[in-house]
Amino acid sequence: MARAVVEPAVLKLVRQYPRGRSFATTVTFGGDDFTMCAHIRAQWAAPGQVQIALACWVINMDTARYLGDNPPAREEMRLLPEGTAEWDEELTSRVIGHLAARMNALTPALPTTDEHLTITVPLVLT
Repeated sequence: MARAVVEPAVLKLVRQYPRGRSFATTVTFGGDDFTMCAHIRAQWAAPGQVQIALACWVINMDTARYLGDNPPAREEMRLLPEGTAEWDEELTSRVIGHLAARMNALTPALPTTDEHLTITVPLVLT
């Protein structure tokens, strides 16, 4: 998930948005049985550095079908307070760990007050 969707989404966010503002997106990865979702926030931290906050969760597609909601309700695709999804701390930790290694993080992953983990990475726009 880190290589397939999260890292490209981070790079796209950084390229598209002006410095000084926080920007966010939600990306998904999965198939028929489950979908992994990642909420990504990026913000310029310092010259040449970007702070990335990440929260991941999984939607069990079989459960959605069983409950008669195919595809899952829109609320399941969003974190609280906009939706009903709850972050998966273990999945988030693994994904941000891979992202930190791939992007040469300058800081270890730290928790935020809204159930995200955050790292600071050097700005590389190649």
